[in-house]
Amino acid sequence: MQDHAHAVGTTAAPDEHRSAPRDISSRDISSRDSGGRDISSEVTRLRAQMERAQGRSLDAPVLPTHPAFSSLLPGGGLRPGVAYSIASSSSLLLALLAQPSQAGIWCGVVGMPELGAEAAEHAGIDLERLVLIPEPGPRWLAVASTVAEVLPVVAVRPSSRTTDGDRSRLAARLRDRGAVLLVQGPWPQVEATLELSEPRWSGLERGHGYVSGREVTVTARSRRWPTSRRERMLLPGADGQPMVLPGRQPGLRPAVHETIEQLPIRAVG
Repeated sequence: MQDHAHAVGTTAAPDEHRSAPRDISSRDISSRDSGGRDISSEVTRLRAQMERAQGRSLDAPVLPTHPAFSSLLPGGGLRPGVAYSIASSSSLLLALLAQPSQAGIWCGVVGMPELGAEAAEHAGIDLERLVLIPEPGPRWLAVASTVAEVLPVVAVRPSSRTTDGDRSRLAARLRDRGAVLLVQGPWPQVEATLELSEPRWSGLERGHGYVSGREVTVTARSRRWPTSRRERMLLPGADGQPMVLPGRQPGLRPAVHETIEQLPIRAVG
C-alpha cells in the first residue's frame, strides 16, 4: 500500500491526489504545567481550522455512529464528555470513527502506529478529519488529554499504567470540552464497554483465497442497562462497513482463530 500520512503543515506532492490524515508527533504537543493545559501553536491552529470547518461548538449532542451500533451504545451514539472501553480491534475502532468523521467531526488516534490510512479510508473515514499521533511516547496520557482539548473524538491505546489522579483529570477534561474518549482496553468509569468474541473469517475456502470479511459477536455493557446487549455482525464486511446479521444468534457458532496468521495451514500436493 502506498498511502502515507504526511505531517501537519506540509504540502502534498503535485501527483498526490488522495487525502491523507494529519500525522502529529508528540513533540508537536507541549505543556506549561503538570496538568498539560497549554498546547502547541500547531494544535491551536488545528482547532481554529476545525471550528471554522464545523461551524459549531464541541458540546454537540450524541455523536452519530454506524446504525450497526445504535442498539449497542446508550442513546444510540457516542455521548460527549465520557469514555468508552473497546476491544483492541482496528476494525471496531475504525467503524466507530467513520460516521463522526463523515459528519465533519474531527477524530484523533493516539498510540496506534499500525493504523494505516488506506484501511481507515476503506472503513469510510474522511481522512481530512483524521489526526494521527502514532508515537506519543511515555507521556501518552498527557498527549491524549491535550488532544481532547481540541478534538471532539479521541482514541487511545494505553502503553503504561495510570494513576487515579491522572484518570480523574482526564475525565474532567472530557467533561469540560465535551470530548469522547475511546480506549482500547480496560478503563474505569466508562459509559459503555464493547467486546468482541466468536470471530469467523469469510473468503478463505479450503485453505486458500482472499479474506472478504469477519463475522463477530459484539457484546455491549453499560451502567445504564441492567443486562448486556449482543449483536452478531460483519466487522468488517466486504465493503469495509459493519453490518448486523438479522436472525444470527450470538453463541451458535464455535469460536475460531482471531487472526489470519493463526489459521491452520494445509499442505498441498
